[in-house]
Amino acid sequence: MRIVVIGGGPAGLYFAILMKKADPAREVVVLERNKPDDTFGFGVVFSDATLEGLANADRPSYDAILGSFAHWDDIDIHLREGVITSTGHGFSGLGRQALLDILQRRAAELGVEMRFETEVVDVHAVSASADLVLAADGVNSAMRAQLADRFQPSIDWRPNRFCWLGTSFPFRAFTFYFKQSEHGLFRVHAYRYDRERSTFIVECTEDAWRRAGLDSATEEETIAYCERLFAEELAGHRLVANRSIWRSFPIVRNACWHAGNVVLVGDAAHTAHFSIGSGTKLAMEDVIALAEAVEAHPGDVPAALVAYEAARRPVVESTQRAARVSLEWFEQTERYMDLPPLQLATSLLTRSLRVNHENLRVRDPQLVARIDRWFADQAFARAGVAAPSRPTPPMFTPLRLRDLVLGNRVVVSPMCMYSATDGTVNDWHLVHLGSRAVGGAGLVIAEMTDVSADGRISPGCAGMYTSGHVGAWRRIVDFVHRFTTAHIGLQLGHAGRKGSTQRLWEQPDQPLSDGNWALLAPSPIPYLPTGQTPREMTRADMDQVRSDFVRSTEMAVESGFDLLELHFAHGYLLASFLSPLTNRRTDAYGGSLEARLRYPLEIVDAVRRAWPAERPLSVRISATDWAPGGTDAADAVAIARALASHGCDIVDVSTGQTVAEARPEYGRLYQTPFAERIRLEAGVPVMTVGAISTWSDVNSVLAAGRADLCVLARAHLWDPYWTHHAARDQGYAMPWPAQYAPMERYSPRPR
Repeated sequence: MRIVVIGGGPAGLYFAILMKKADPAREVVVLERNKPDDTFGFGVVFSDATLEGLANADRPSYDAILGSFAHWDDIDIHLREGVITSTGHGFSGLGRQALLDILQRRAAELGVEMRFETEVVDVHAVSASADLVLAADGVNSAMRAQLADRFQPSIDWRPNRFCWLGTSFPFRAFTFYFKQSEHGLFRVHAYRYDRERSTFIVECTEDAWRRAGLDSATEEETIAYCERLFAEELAGHRLVANRSIWRSFPIVRNACWHAGNVVLVGDAAHTAHFSIGSGTKLAMEDVIALAEAVEAHPGDVPAALVAYEAARRPVVESTQRAARVSLEWFEQTERYMDLPPLQLATSLLTRSLRVNHENLRVRDPQLVARIDRWFADQAFARAGVAAPSRPTPPMFTPLRLRDLVLGNRVVVSPMCMYSATDGTVNDWHLVHLGSRAVGGAGLVIAEMTDVSADGRISPGCAGMYTSGHVGAWRRIVDFVHRFTTAHIGLQLGHAGRKGSTQRLWEQPDQPLSDGNWALLAPSPIPYLPTGQTPREMTRADMDQVRSDFVRSTEMAVESGFDLLELHFAHGYLLASFLSPLTNRRTDAYGGSLEARLRYPLEIVDAVRRAWPAERPLSVRISATDWAPGGTDAADAVAIARALASHGCDIVDVSTGQTVAEARPEYGRLYQTPFAERIRLEAGVPVMTVGAISTWSDVNSVLAAGRADLCVLARAHLWDPYWTHHAARDQGYAMPWPAQYAPMERYSPRPR
């Protein structure tokens, strides 16, 4: 078997080593355009988990790498108020050239042929002469460019600017600096990679970069500027450059990683921002997985490449999602600078959403105890409730909204049951909502309840538009108030163009086979090509719907609900006014965001007048349509500000479902960054919803200031007593209802 590796960086060399080690008879050739000692940058970072993988893959090179590492456990976060240190993180730094030297020696020892100063001009010619071609030629991969029609690459150039520098200052920990200059805020990521030298990455917004004149600076001028700015931090040590030009970070993705017998790895295939680790780490993990696939499919390169990509792509895409969230934290660092120091540190340490509250506790229990004490002290004080002497996790602190004080920060999300009869809720709803209120959540929000029969999604949807509905709802509200410590809210909505469809378990979003009712929308655009076309609303229609919302609000007061939420999300009627994809009006209610907001704000004003002043009002919005030309995160901030100015007390931040062609970017806590942005930029309390499943995630979101309440749906369907179980898991004494007193002494057996 003949293997050609294009690119003599760490990943290319390491793959050559693994292939030659597994079968010395293989011909393995590495082609590198640079000299053996010609590299850029300074150090690379490996986690302890990555080191374990290297140890298992090739012990001799691992032993040599381990002997050259600078290891640290601490992260130092330098803020105006001082330094906050978090320990237990387990990372190691190594000089990039030292790593190349180790791998070059190991490759030569195994008989790998290395040809330096060799430029590969034609990947097709190389491919024809080899059984397998590894393209490890970096972020600007020529091999990827030559086969672009097969790989279908996409590159997202990010707005911030950064520069890799080195210094003789031996940092004792992985260090973050945030330094305000007259030109803007500069951030530094710094770590030691041997006994005497460190990497010093300087990052700033493009605006700060230009204002500082760094857009035209030479390496020497860049060093001079940064040495002046960080003179105190460097304590007399100098900065050095090595191809230290200012760059923008590219997020590289490819639709496919292999074409014929050519396979991409590392930055040629994908990138992940340096704030969560080095690209070298990800690339070396790539080639370990590729080597395993080759060995598992002897003599069958196509099968090996398919297996490699199938196994490795989900891991990489998960890493890229985390890296993007981390990258965006540093792009928007200015947003966080006014947070209290402990909260800012928590936000930084958990920024990728991979490290959460409990992960951090395992690493550094003392720091997490400090964070929890601080959070609880300010939460109880703001709620006007006496703070207990016992430790209180963030999720079990109170929150005040007007006169309503929630006992904890867990919310049962409104979930349509499609089980009402002519809008009237029944025993199913009593058991569904009642059991989850017994389960310990601070707030239970009833499903989207429609303000008219023609505003329903399906014939099974709940309503609040006839006198009979009030008694049915009051039965449920009274149960929650009498037998549980939870509060209960009602979500009012109108389905708009997404109405008159079948139930969720039938053919969702498809029209009824018979008995359809006419639909209203801001513009006559059907949700699906197979769906009904709604009538464009007239001013008279708007007046009628507004009256319907007021009538339903008055009924909600009569029913005794503690909180009211208006549904301005998911493509329903009022969401359709907000999105330019569904609002094509040319009158005063279409066009600019201000105009698109006009009618929804009329609803807010009318409802706020009808809803008691002491009770809070929430509005759920879709913070992005996940579709080109639709509502985006910046629009969501403006929408939230407008809602708050009209009496909305908290914004329930969801996303998408506005148009059928949306392409959401799912993942852990994938909607939380939108909630965080609204909370910090609009200064409005928020609920976050979407892919929240663990109590550790809830604590992390709250402690980091990403949201004020966490809304869980599927987790509460799976376990109605989720909040009680979360308390037990954390050793927090949360009383069960008197009827369940035996639970206080119950410990389930492990499976």
